[in-house]
Amino acid sequence: MVLVAVTETEFDVEIRLAYATADNLTGRPVYARPLCYLHRDAAAALRRAVAFARKLDVRLRVFDAFRPTEAQWRLWNHNPDPTFLADPRRGSPHSRGVAVDLTLLDRQGTPLDMGTPFDDFSDRAHHDNTTVPVQVQRNRFILLGLMSAAGWDFYMKEWWHYQLFNARSYPLYSDRALPHRMMDDD
Repeated sequence: MVLVAVTETEFDVEIRLAYATADNLTGRPVYARPLCYLHRDAAAALRRAVAFARKLDVRLRVFDAFRPTEAQWRLWNHNPDPTFLADPRRGSPHSRGVAVDLTLLDRQGTPLDMGTPFDDFSDRAHHDNTTVPVQVQRNRFILLGLMSAAGWDFYMKEWWHYQLFNARSYPLYSDRALPHRMMDDD
């Protein structure tokens, strides 16, 4: 299987999939089941990021990873803004299994302050925003550094989003490609 399950135990990450809850931009769950998958290449890069985080005495919390094309359509239909959401006709790196949205946790499991919540579509969420406090900038740069060192590219407008550099070279996957489906049938 090209898409592999990412579990808290096997990857030493905390998984809190925002789109499996109502706490996301749509205001309702997008995923019927909180399952986390990545393409095997992205899973290997996530393992490297976890190892770097461990050396810095922090952990990773995953907000989103593989996003079936059906889910991308739901998000797009709710907010068709190509600045923050990939048009599903073109395809998202998430729908290819090669993107992950995440943050940092301290050793007690408390999220580090990143200045905005996940999926905040304001200028304050940009990596290079200098209006956020210096400690927030430092936290974002720690995340950026460990993810970059692990082989991830970043999206300038979202401090939480990382993808493999050659994301467009991977095929798109639907929910039907999974051994255990994330979506309900519509």
